[in-house]
Amino acid sequence: MSDRYLRGVEILQQMGLGGRDAAANRVAELAPDFARMAIEFPYGDLWSRSELDMASREFAAIAALAAVGHALPQLRTHVAAALNLGCTRGQIIEIMMQTAVFAGFPAALNAIESCQDLLADGECHGCHAALAKADQS
Repeated sequence: MSDRYLRGVEILQQMGLGGRDAAANRVAELAPDFARMAIEFPYGDLWSRSELDMASREFAAIAALAAVGHALPQLRTHVAAALNLGCTRGQIIEIMMQTAVFAGFPAALNAIESCQDLLADGECHGCHAALAKADQS
């Protein structure tokens, strides 16, 4: 395992996403290089940079995933990770509202709806279940 991969796994664990390895393992059966790169590049290379903290990176990920509109399982994973990192329900809702301005109301409304159970009370009661469900998709 490369240093990049090990850094990526460490970042995922800090985010509370250590269980994402199960999804990577399923992908690795078909495309091992792709599974490795999916951890090395975004997490081992980008997320480990010092210019942004992890919460800021989660905010960017949430906004981007909400904007594209077709990555709702990944959006749920990153909302759960943001809550695990101490981001608040209010901050995440504010990101969704900001997304509406630039990506449109339908994208933001769909994003909020897909994460409703995670954001219902501002605590991360459903985060681990959401991560497990996202691992199965």
